[in-house]
Amino acid sequence: MIGPTLLFCPGDRPERWAKAAAAADLVILDLEDAVAPDAKESARAAIVAALRSGEVDPGTTVVRINPADTAWGRADVEALRGTGVRTVMLPKAADPVALADVAQLLDADVLALCETAAGVLNAATLAAEPGCAGLMWGGEDLTADLGGRSSRRPTGEYLSHVVAARTAVLLAAGAHGKTAVDGVYLDVHDADGLAAETADAVAMGFAAKASIHPRQIPVIRDAFRPDDDALAWAREVVAAVADGGVATVRGRMVDEPLLRQAWTLLAAAGEEASR
Repeated sequence: MIGPTLLFCPGDRPERWAKAAAAADLVILDLEDAVAPDAKESARAAIVAALRSGEVDPGTTVVRINPADTAWGRADVEALRGTGVRTVMLPKAADPVALADVAQLLDADVLALCETAAGVLNAATLAAEPGCAGLMWGGEDLTADLGGRSSRRPTGEYLSHVVAARTAVLLAAGAHGKTAVDGVYLDVHDADGLAAETADAVAMGFAAKASIHPRQIPVIRDAFRPDDDALAWAREVVAAVADGGVATVRGRMVDEPLLRQAWTLLAAAGEEASR
C-alpha cells in the first residue's frame, strides 16, 4: 500500500535514512534531483548496498531513479536489478513503454511522476500499464517544462496549469484503479498551508501525499485522519441507507454515492462498515 505519508530523502545522505523511515510510511530514496551529478554514482552504490544488506526495508522504501531515457537512469535500473527493490519512482514519466520496461527489468512496481506536459497528457496511458502502481504529479517541473515562471499566484493558490495537472493525475489513477499521490508542499515552515492543501487532497480522493521534511509528516497524517464529527456523520449515513434507498441525515439527502463516501471515511479510521 502506498501512503498516506511519503518522504523524500537524498540518496547521498544515508545518515538520514533511518530517521526518514521512522517518520513516514514510505521513504523515497532519491537518486534524481536531490543528488548532484558528481554524487550520483556513490549514492546509487550506497542504496544498492543497503538494499542487499537489509539495511533498508524494501517494503517501506521507494527508490526514485533518474529519467529512463538518460544514461543515469539506465545505470540506476541496471544497478538495482536483483536487489529486491519493490517500488521505484519514475520521474519525468511520459512513455508507457519505458515504464513497462522498468517494471519488467526490476520486477517491481512503478510510481509514475507526471511532471511534464507530455507526462500529464499521457497520465491515463501510464496508469493503464500493469506495472504502474500509482501516479504522482509535480508542479515545479511542469512549470519549467512549459516555460512558465511560477506554479502559484502571489496569494499562494496554484495557477490553473497545476490545478489541471493535479486533477488529470487524480482522474487517470482513479480510472485505472491505481493510487493517486498528491505532490509536495515546498514551504516546510508553513504548516497551515500544508494542512489546507492536504485537506483538499484528501477530500478530492488522493490516497497519499509526498513531503520533503519530517516536520511535514504529522500535519499530513492529521489531515488524512477523519475528525470525530465526520466519523459520526459517516456512521449516521451507514445506519440510514445501508440497505439502499434515500434518507435524510442532518437535513441533507443521502443516497448511494454519499454512502460510499461514508464507507471511505470509516475505512480511513479503521472501522468496518456493513456493505
